[in-house]
Amino acid sequence: MALSDEKILVTGPAGNIGLPLVEYLARDNEVWGVSRFRDPAAAAKVRAAGATALALDLASGELDALPDDFTYVVHLAVMQGPGLDYDEAMRVNAEGTGLLLHHCRAAKAALVMSTHSVYKPQDDPLHVFVETDPLGDVNALHSPTYSVSKIGQEAVARYCARAFDLPVVIARMNASYSAYAGLPTLHLQNVVAGEPVVTRWDPCTYSPIHQDDINDQTAALLDAASVPATIVNWAGDQGVSVQEWCAYVAELVGVEAQVVVHEVPGTLRGSIASNARRSSLTGPCKVGWREGFRRIAAERFADRLVLRTS
Repeated sequence: MALSDEKILVTGPAGNIGLPLVEYLARDNEVWGVSRFRDPAAAAKVRAAGATALALDLASGELDALPDDFTYVVHLAVMQGPGLDYDEAMRVNAEGTGLLLHHCRAAKAALVMSTHSVYKPQDDPLHVFVETDPLGDVNALHSPTYSVSKIGQEAVARYCARAFDLPVVIARMNASYSAYAGLPTLHLQNVVAGEPVVTRWDPCTYSPIHQDDINDQTAALLDAASVPATIVNWAGDQGVSVQEWCAYVAELVGVEAQVVVHEVPGTLRGSIASNARRSSLTGPCKVGWREGFRRIAAERFADRLVLRTS
């Protein structure tokens, strides 16, 4: 399935996933990007990617300036950051999602981006999380309110699917990456710069997914939206640890990787996602993690490579 000649709303269009996805979708569709756009440069990037940029606070409920005739909604916008203001996090991540889906309830389908951080931590760092696993707080230091507010968001999205007869797919993102951004990409930068990479366990394993696969799979996930909502892990097909990918990048550029473990009690020791449900909807990923990292290294650090990347 490919999306063409559709009117698509993407929230969070200047984010790590949003901007490359907007650029991809805008090739064959009318795309609108909605954000608060506090930084004018972010809006300029969205317009340069081929989309209409509209400054709007979704959680305000004042959505009169936003059209309501979108055929598809891709809701990526999220609030995460320091502090313990759970009320604000719920207002933005949960209530904002409900207000948006109510406004766009005539759409063919909506994709609501959730996170692997909604899963209850397991002692086994190699535990493979399936969509029916228990939910819980991962106690993320960078954003203490993140897990709880995203679980709240999922509940609201599930309600909206049933209340508005709006097909919804809730996609729990694992670790996205591209030459533009992402946790693995940040680690790559640290390795090349000779800086330590801090992670929470040894091994600390993820199921990273390349932006090309995200772009390619968006249409299929929207097609899988349903009432009640479909819930699916959005992750790559291979589990790989931070220690492994840092060592691989170090080999590519001819340096030594420094990985420092900073254990955080009560958080996810590993983040391996079952890909069975997603694969049944989208087919297999096309970009393996080694190929994906080679691409990033070739794009961003071509002058540092000591191994061939083609």
